[in-house]
Amino acid sequence: MRLTSPAATRNLAPIGEKLAGLLPATGTVLEVASGPGQHVLAFAERFPALRWVPSDTDPRALDSINAWRETVSHDRIAPALTIDLADGTWSQQLLHPVAAIVAINVCHIAPLAVTRGLLTGAAALLAPAAPLLVYGPFKRNGAHMVPSNAAFDKSLRAQDPSWGVRDETKINSIAQELGFAATVWHDMPSNNAMLELRKRTH
Repeated sequence: MRLTSPAATRNLAPIGEKLAGLLPATGTVLEVASGPGQHVLAFAERFPALRWVPSDTDPRALDSINAWRETVSHDRIAPALTIDLADGTWSQQLLHPVAAIVAINVCHIAPLAVTRGLLTGAAALLAPAAPLLVYGPFKRNGAHMVPSNAAFDKSLRAQDPSWGVRDETKINSIAQELGFAATVWHDMPSNNAMLELRKRTH
């Protein structure tokens, strides 16, 4: 069954525009926590020289991704993988190198262990200078960008104390321990950001 997400529909265009300047020209891109599959479907159309590998842990999302995949005539979208980012060995599921990893709206609706697992797996998979691109709401230097993000953070923690808007400084600290260069912050609409992380080349 093909599912849709209102948030995915809203943010698709600005994310696509930002990715256009950050993704490699060719190769395989892994999207983690793909959700219903709207993003990967659109990205495969927008970036025809790239091959996309979607993934999720939710069986309904995986079914939706594969249902959307069946609506296209090209072979640039691989069958969806079951990837649990909190499992430190998830990167071993990828049988071929990936040129980039994309994570959209993941970190704030999962425990910090998922963010750490994302970074650990990306460090194992990506070649030097290959990008990990992480989109969502983030704090910067311990502070929320706007009051509405603080309210959103409070509502997330009320749903699950392990959730919450992550601090880019903390993400940068973990990433640098794993061999990434300093995180590059890109402002995005609606008080979100795209974090660009690349493995150090030396």
